[in-house]
Amino acid sequence: MDAMIRVVDVHKAFDEVPVLDGVSFSIPKGRFAALIGRSGHGKSVLLRHLAGLVRPDRGQVFVDGEDLAHLGGRALRRLRRRFGFVFQGGALFDSMTVLDNVAFPLRECLRLPERSVRERVATALAQVGLSGSEAKLPAQISGGMGKRVALARALVLEPEILFFDEPTTGLDPITAQSILDLIARCQRELGFTGVMVSHQIPRVFDITQQVLVLHRGQVRFDGTPEQLRVSTDEVILGLLGAEDAAGSNGRIRNGLET
Repeated sequence: MDAMIRVVDVHKAFDEVPVLDGVSFSIPKGRFAALIGRSGHGKSVLLRHLAGLVRPDRGQVFVDGEDLAHLGGRALRRLRRRFGFVFQGGALFDSMTVLDNVAFPLRECLRLPERSVRERVATALAQVGLSGSEAKLPAQISGGMGKRVALARALVLEPEILFFDEPTTGLDPITAQSILDLIARCQRELGFTGVMVSHQIPRVFDITQQVLVLHRGQVRFDGTPEQLRVSTDEVILGLLGAEDAAGSNGRIRNGLET
């Protein structure tokens, strides 16, 4: 299967403190991958490398065969239009309606008639179950609805790759599960390649096909959720939290902090 994302020996340090230390992996086109690990081990930094928001000190990040480090200006903007990004807090504009929040990337990136903008916004809102919410302000909707708006905004440009940085932060467990289920449905229906940083363990394993575990700036594990659950690697077991001695076959606790 062709790799949509390929990372080769990526290193990154801030103030001479290493954050990524030789990271390498690939994600095939159309696959949804979870990126997990404890706080401070480089997950969000790596996600920003994949989105072309940060450049590595050394190494390469390829997206559909193009090396992000060698792209600039118009070429980089062109590639980024194939991306969608759902930020941890949603990053909605408080003064804009739901319609204008979702329409923002369309108006910034494409020269479309306003009628076409509104049609595409309506389609995106329908995909996340928010038809009829166009006139509401972020303060007038729930936290879960805000996450749906953020997802609609990411979908409205019809991206080939979606990046999610802990998209369920701040939600109660039931609402968080509904957002994960919605993301999974959209991924199945639209077929985008996805990468999600998440602390929703083990629930995120139900919607992803690949798991990457970052430990001390390196990929400690790269495989399927099923392979992760039966791992006997002591570092991975300690990181994920085996339930008890009787359940040390790799079953995962719900309470992992990432």
